[in-house]
Formats: sequence, C-alpha cells, structure tokens
Amino acid sequence: MRNVIILGAGLLMTLGAASARADEAADPTVTAHAERLAVGTCGTCHGVRGISQQPKYPRLAGQNPTYLAAQLRAFRGQQRGDPDAIGYMWGMSASLEDGTIDALAAYYAAQPAPTPSTNHDAAMVARGREIYEKGVESAGVPACSACHGPDAHGIADFPRLAGQHAQYVMKQLASFQNNMRNVAVMHGVAQALKVEEMRSVAAFLETLP
Repeated sequence: MRNVIILGAGLLMTLGAASARADEAADPTVTAHAERLAVGTCGTCHGVRGISQQPKYPRLAGQNPTYLAAQLRAFRGQQRGDPDAIGYMWGMSASLEDGTIDALAAYYAAQPAPTPSTNHDAAMVARGREIYEKGVESAGVPACSACHGPDAHGIADFPRLAGQHAQYVMKQLASFQNNMRNVAVMHGVAQALKVEEMRSVAAFLETLP
C-alpha cells in the first residue's frame, strides 16, 4: 500500500500540468475540431460517443479527462508501448496539438457512461467484487478501489474502469504484467494476480454503471 501511495503521488505530480490545462477555457474552434475528430475519426474504433461496440477497443465515454489527456500525450510521445498503442495510437496521435488533446478528453468525459453488461457469471462477478474492494492479502495485492474509487469511476488522475469491456481490461492487465505498459504499481498488481482473478475483476467492472 505504501508503494501505491508513493507511486500515486508521483503520477499526480506528473499529470498536474495536464489538469491545469484542462481547466482553462477552451477555444470554440479547437473544441469544434476535436468533436469532428471524435465523430469522424476516433469514432471508427471507439464509437461516435465513446462507447465502442468492439471489445478490443476501450470505451471512452465518461472517462476522467486528465487521464485521457495524459494517455493521448503518452501515445504522441511514443511512451506507451502496448501493441495497439504502437499499431494504432502512435500514428493517430502524432499530429495532435495540446489544445486538441484537451478538447478530445473533455468531449469524451462529457458523454454518458456506457450501459453495464449483464452477461457474466454471478459467482465470477462476486469474486471480482471481492478482489476489487479488498484486494488479495495473501498475494500482497491492494484493493483496486484505493486508486480507482469505490464505484470504479476513478479518483483524480486514475482512470474510470466501470463499464469498460472485460476483454480490454484483460488485455491491459497483460500489458502491465509484461511491462509493455510501464506503470510500476500496475506491474506489481498484474504479476501477483492469477488469470482467473483478473478475469473475475474484469467481469465485475463491466457490470458497473
């Protein structure tokens, strides 16, 4: 837990500039441009309103804007190395200016959250809830809720997970596990979780509003 707090503080400091930019008044021209991008380009994979229908691609609707902006900057700077980042998002984000990134993040954050799934085994969902809320003490895994919030809507710069595709959550946990996404606290969590535990947490998250 001490590592979670230390690393979390570091993330907050790193992303503070993005948060400050997001608070500034948006240029209407930039906002309109970002919305056209969201609908005409990003919407191909992520859905027009950020609710992708393909579980390979993350749902962006209702996501924390500072987190989204930070990820877009990481894609643009080629600092996020999971396969889809390299294959898709490095190129897609290469020409995005800071104002456009912030406007895209604000657009998706303002969209209604996705409808939760009901297509998961009840026992698996219950196990996922237990891990999310309490962690796995025997493996040194802290409660996911400590950073992502009791409702999985995210806290500060930590992402919203509620309503996210279970398949996408599993894919990202695998990327954390092998350090393709180099986030130390999540590497430790993913390394300590068994595959069945990860599946349970992913299923639980997809059922949340």
